Amino acid sequence: MAHRSIRRLTAASLAIGALALTGACSSSGGGSSSGGEIELWTHNGGNEAELGVVNRIVKDFNASQDKYTVKVQSFPQDSYNDAVVAAASAKKLPCIVDIDAPNVPNWAWAGYLAPLDLPESTWDGQLPTTIGTIDDKVYSYGFYDVALAMFARPSVLQAAGVRVATTDQPWTKDEFDDALAKLKGAGSWSYPLDLGTGGGGEWIPYAYSPFLQSFGGDLIDRTDYQSAEGVLNGPEAVDWATWFQGLVSNGDMSAKSGEDATADFVNGKSAILYSGSWANDTVRKAFGDDVAVMPPPDLGQGPKIGGGSWQWGMTGQCDDTDAAQAYLEFAHQTKYFVDFATTLGLVPATDEAAAQVPAYAPGGASEIYRTLAKDYALVRPVTPAYPIISSVFQKATQDILSGGDAQTILDKAVKDIDADIKQNGGYEY
Repeated sequence: MAHRSIRRLTAASLAIGALALTGACSSSGGGSSSGGEIELWTHNGGNEAELGVVNRIVKDFNASQDKYTVKVQSFPQDSYNDAVVAAASAKKLPCIVDIDAPNVPNWAWAGYLAPLDLPESTWDGQLPTTIGTIDDKVYSYGFYDVALAMFARPSVLQAAGVRVATTDQPWTKDEFDDALAKLKGAGSWSYPLDLGTGGGGEWIPYAYSPFLQSFGGDLIDRTDYQSAEGVLNGPEAVDWATWFQGLVSNGDMSAKSGEDATADFVNGKSAILYSGSWANDTVRKAFGDDVAVMPPPDLGQGPKIGGGSWQWGMTGQCDDTDAAQAYLEFAHQTKYFVDFATTLGLVPATDEAAAQVPAYAPGGASEIYRTLAKDYALVRPVTPAYPIISSVFQKATQDILSGGDAQTILDKAVKDIDADIKQNGGYEY
């Protein structure tokens, strides 16, 4: 997936992390400062475009004053989390790190992150999904988000007698089911729908838990984050699982689609693609103006999409918090939000930045993605238990797609999640 944001914090591989750590910390001692110098770690090693924006911000900050110096250390994304875990264990975390949004609560609970002490006005006009808030304290912020959507060709929908869904009038569940039946009847595609079921890892909860939430269920009871009982295995959740499973048994979609769902859509293998704003350029290049970007269907409780991408925070081991806070405050300038949006094509996180990016400004070609992010995005559960929740839901979803009994699968998922929460003392901060 082009946006590279949907990854789960896996169990630490200290061997890999230690190797990555050796070069990064041997000279500077991680978060320790020397003459006002602090380190910033990023997962963007190998991603020249995004790393280039990071380097520009750091260069500007270093040139803007002579009290502090920030030094960038980039890692390949696949080894980044392991490097952070290894550094935390060795008490050698740098002062500034980037974090995949759903991992912020776990990293804060583990002591990897400290709250930011920036003015409350800093967050005015910013998408809530791009702010890592825990117990009313901000631990991180991001420059961008992405938005899930459904893509179709209006000409194809019209030929099948299906209306184009809009943010004001999304498809109902019945309309969505009817649309699939009509498209399937046309017989022009391998399957009328591609929900990206060939994907794995964090894609699964990011993409499919919003359907669960639209039915009225959830991954965990968010009143206190102590149990998944009743929300992941209650009637609404079972209805979601039965519906989701039925998409396969009815022949509406494959239990495991191709690895590149966007390419399959462009090549005519599906009529409706469920993907994200990162697919926009490819789809529009293929079909020009014959593209409809639509919200997911309203399955009972309104359309929902996942929210939250990579964010920046200060570590709990930083011994020059003034330097780290100064950098993070400096970096939170509209021009840098604009830089990320224009360089990467991602959804700008603030209203001011969106107004300065033609594609996302009112009436812009990509404005709909910011509308979706503002109106329908729901952050993944703000709990340190999220890594286990994610892992358990991934297996449960795959078992459901394989035809297993929905109630049994979801009861087992609840049991596993609740056991982990209990074993960790409720994950109290």
